[in-house]
Amino acid sequence: MRLAERDEELRVLTEVLDASGRGTGGAVVIRGGIGCGKTELLTVLKSRAADAGFLRLSAVGSWPERRSPGAVLSQLLCDEPMLAACRSVVGEVVKRAAEAPAGGAPFGEQPLDSATAAALHGLCTQVTRTAARVPVLLCVDDVQFADPLSMHWIVHLLRVLRSARIMLVLTDCTLSRQAHPQLHSELLRQPHYVALTVPRLTPDGVTELLSQALGDPLARELGGQCHAVSGGNPLLVRALTEDHRRAAAVFDRAPTQLVVGESYGDTVLSCLHRGRPVLLRVAQALALIDERHTDPGRLARVLDEDATVVARAIHALENAGLLDGGRLRHPLARKMVLESLGVGERRALHNWWATALYEEGAAATRVAEHVIRGEAVACTWTVPVLREAAERYLLANRAADAHACLDTALRACDDDAERVVLRALVASTAWMLNPSMSARHLGELAVALRAGRLPDQHALKLAKYLLWHGRFQEAGHAIERMEARGHDDDPAAGGELRATRGLLSATYPGLVAALRPGPEDAADPRIRGVASLSHVLAHGPDDRAVVDAEAALRTLRLSGDTQEWLMCAVSALSFADRLESAAIWCDHWLGEARARHVPLWEAEFSSLRAGIALRQGDPLLARRLAQVALERVPAESWGVCLGGPVANLVQAAVDIGDHQAAAEYLQIPITEGVFNTRFGLYLLHARGRYHLAAGHPYAALDDFTTCGDQMRRWEFDHPTVVPWRSEAARAHFAVGDQQRAQALAHEELEMTGPGHSRARGVALCALAAVGPSAARVGRLTEAVENLQKAGDRVRLAGALADLARAHMAAGRPERAQPVLEMALLLADEAGIAASLGDLREQAQRIAALRTASRLPEAAVAALSGSERRVAALAARGCTNREISERLTITASTVEQHLTRIFRKLGVRSRQELPAETVLDA
Repeated sequence: MRLAERDEELRVLTEVLDASGRGTGGAVVIRGGIGCGKTELLTVLKSRAADAGFLRLSAVGSWPERRSPGAVLSQLLCDEPMLAACRSVVGEVVKRAAEAPAGGAPFGEQPLDSATAAALHGLCTQVTRTAARVPVLLCVDDVQFADPLSMHWIVHLLRVLRSARIMLVLTDCTLSRQAHPQLHSELLRQPHYVALTVPRLTPDGVTELLSQALGDPLARELGGQCHAVSGGNPLLVRALTEDHRRAAAVFDRAPTQLVVGESYGDTVLSCLHRGRPVLLRVAQALALIDERHTDPGRLARVLDEDATVVARAIHALENAGLLDGGRLRHPLARKMVLESLGVGERRALHNWWATALYEEGAAATRVAEHVIRGEAVACTWTVPVLREAAERYLLANRAADAHACLDTALRACDDDAERVVLRALVASTAWMLNPSMSARHLGELAVALRAGRLPDQHALKLAKYLLWHGRFQEAGHAIERMEARGHDDDPAAGGELRATRGLLSATYPGLVAALRPGPEDAADPRIRGVASLSHVLAHGPDDRAVVDAEAALRTLRLSGDTQEWLMCAVSALSFADRLESAAIWCDHWLGEARARHVPLWEAEFSSLRAGIALRQGDPLLARRLAQVALERVPAESWGVCLGGPVANLVQAAVDIGDHQAAAEYLQIPITEGVFNTRFGLYLLHARGRYHLAAGHPYAALDDFTTCGDQMRRWEFDHPTVVPWRSEAARAHFAVGDQQRAQALAHEELEMTGPGHSRARGVALCALAAVGPSAARVGRLTEAVENLQKAGDRVRLAGALADLARAHMAAGRPERAQPVLEMALLLADEAGIAASLGDLREQAQRIAALRTASRLPEAAVAALSGSERRVAALAARGCTNREISERLTITASTVEQHLTRIFRKLGVRSRQELPAETVLDA
């Protein structure tokens, strides 16, 4: 492979080589970053030297051998037959150096005894004598790692070099200074000394290098990306080329984007391991902090290194193209460098970073990031910093990070009183992410509450958590203890208690009784919001409840202290038939919950919005939202509130007509505690509707009756919440108890007023279904009017379908047809056509009957017997082939009959054929 952008360097090296061959010894030092092409230049030079008849002697310095006496010298002189006499001398010198007391001292600090000096001089003489016969090229790669003994010999050689046919080439990858100042000083004395610096490749150079492997068009396309990722380091460019080739082999085509893969990552690590260990340590620390322009002094404190050494290491990494502004150039490079750290090393490094950042007064979140990922930092500042960081993360909508801070603080804290508060805070953030995560803290918090060590605001939250997880008795004790404390001298705490009890009583009515709001509570939007829901649940919708709900929604802002009260206010609007307003508000809060990245809030608002969608007659949307609710928070983490999303799924499936899906949703495991919540009512109603639709009226009746009993017991018994009487009426009718069915339907209708459009429409539909047929059209007509006002497309489509059937039963197909067409249109829009049975067939029958009523009797009478039989089968929907098989005639004969039938009856298609009953008359 041709070297890119190295023509000038090769020209200079070749000139020195030629001059050395003529007897003018020369020395060249090639400096440059790791992987920037110094070794490649040596390779090309050695090839040219071989062509020119030079004897080539080579050695490579390495960090592990930098203290091994004669490591480089042995490589240079001991393997060349022409210098066989040197082998024993080198062996003696190495042995003597190894036995010397200062054998491991750096070059320049190790004293050289006279015997060793004489031996080294003799070795130089051997080389110069050989050079008299054949020119010699000596190459030492990575001379910065050469051992002291070898360096002494190289300095000796430089002193006799100028008049010998010897060229000495050294490559040096230093940390921004000369690795061996004594060597540098000797080099400067040489008249034919040349210093070359190998820069990184420019974008054009990268493109040139790529074109040799990938071709010009692709190289031009990828050159810019490759330069950005490689930093112009030729070794990394070749690694990226290899990644590209591998990808092309895997996919059988050349990728059009830059592929950064395994070869690149391995080469980055290889570059770091080729330098001094401090390079890798600095790279690891920089990868961990992942910031631009990290202060070398801070980094030195983290690594416990000299600041100058660290600064040189950063410069060396930048010079090699591995860093860009103090950061590794690509995420894969960072990943590989971090993976080179052991678990213990990584934790320790995080701890060092945390301490350094704290001492500099860095932001709490920056410090906390490293405390969390490190081992326990036993410092007085750890817990306060973590708590401050948690508060900042919550303000920034990063609940997961806040939870990590508090959890780490809890483990680091050794103060019992503070641990109680921290545990409560951990439970609170865990709750926002996944309620199941909070369960492990509830026992100790309950113990702290009984001991009087849990602050009031956390005690109320504890009651909510315990109820959610079905630990009703413990929750009751928590509430009783809170009430027993008394809050006469603390109005704020009293208001908090009333707001929380109001919330809990609306969700767990059989377990928690609401406290009557006081005059001072009128200004608390949370109490107004939950009071509006409680009023609608008990008495049905009215204007006051709507005003209170909307006031709460306009005043409150979404937070951990308001989210559940906001849901109550939205629910109040939904039950009050303000569905459009409820949907708008719920969508608003759902969007905020998503933006805040709080899974529980998103799940609960999704489930609430699904319930609103069901009331609007949009079961497809309801099902999607209910599924989202169970994706954001798994079913097993919903506790006793699981009835909400499951009920929505079942209701949506029943509305759509997908009974198999409804049955599968009902297999989701739930606890008995669900039926102690308001959501249990929804589940009983949904399950009963499924049983009724699936042909199990007794099972349905059991669910509806249980639901009704519970609602009466809780004084939530209003059809705007759950229309259980209407459904129970249908179930009674299905088992033959028409009297009880009518009584329940009448009772529910009487409970609805003019403002209860949806509930009244549902009750009228039920009464029409179970009552006398003579009143059916009138009741269904009124039901349609109410359901149109309510905006429930599913219920409206069903009412229209029933009204069309009633018109048909009354012998008025001309009235039935437009009603049925509207029902079909709504059913298609809502995606519920399957749930309305043979509605489309009925529409075709009505159209056929209306056509038949317009046909002259003479036209029908003009059909022959065989034509009437063909027409009857065609009207049923039979194909020509089916007709031919049934009547034992050919398909051609069927076609001929149909042509004559259409002409005689004056119709244009099968759909306009009279109903078979008319044709068969």
